[in-house]
Amino acid sequence: MVAPGLRLGAERLFEMPAVLERLSRSNSTSQAFAEVLRLPKQQLRKLLYPLQEVERFLAPDRRQDLHLRIFDPSPEDIARADKVFTATKGNRIDYVSSAVRIDHAPDLFRPEVVCFIGRSNVGKSSLIKALFSLAPEVEVRVSKKPGHTKKMNFFKVGKHFTVVDMPGYGYRAPEDFVDMVETYLKERRNLKRTFLLVDSVVGIQKTDNIAIEMCEEFALPYVIVLTKIDKSSKGHLLKQVLQIQKFVNTKTQGCFPQLFPVSAVTFSGIHLLRCFIASVTGNLD
Repeated sequence: MVAPGLRLGAERLFEMPAVLERLSRSNSTSQAFAEVLRLPKQQLRKLLYPLQEVERFLAPDRRQDLHLRIFDPSPEDIARADKVFTATKGNRIDYVSSAVRIDHAPDLFRPEVVCFIGRSNVGKSSLIKALFSLAPEVEVRVSKKPGHTKKMNFFKVGKHFTVVDMPGYGYRAPEDFVDMVETYLKERRNLKRTFLLVDSVVGIQKTDNIAIEMCEEFALPYVIVLTKIDKSSKGHLLKQVLQIQKFVNTKTQGCFPQLFPVSAVTFSGIHLLRCFIASVTGNLD
């Protein structure tokens, strides 16, 4: 993380415009993120910390139901994480290969951040494309038809880690999906974190429960990411967040307590998710 003398919590930074201005002018901050930091306070909070934006609509006695700040990086941390996801000559971000079985997976000497897993049409490829928006030459295929991804797709992020895009489960899933994904999750030794995507519009479905049970059975550390938050009203999103948070609190053991709401359309939550990935792979130390 950043030096203790420099790091400020998100709330304090929002109260100190001079600090945000200093960070936006820093040489260590990318031009894209510098522009983000110049947004009005409410827009900035909604973009960087969408769960805290939802909190504003909760009654005070219900706020304790949400885990909002277990992972609570400052904008300085987020700026550092964006650098990890920025393609440069010294930090190449590339598609590596695809595989249908674990023995076909590339033998890369890096921690694999994730398999991103989720139902067909949950927005998985769109999310990965948004995460890689600072590396526009990386091709992440996004289809309007659900079930487009049929193989495990591997992307390397410099010398830092590998991102794995898994086939979607449910509608039009590959016939060998269970063997492919279950074997990978169970046997891949350098898997750091599994990100399980749930559609925020419809919430946790039966097929999602199967994936959650698989993560729990294999004692995998995993995170629930809520996609498509731009498609929900504030009231509906808040209802889904509370329901899913209750599920995480009472029905899971290996799930990270904090939810990560995101939109691949508005980019809300994308910077925070990048920062969490950089953190769990040891790239903010």
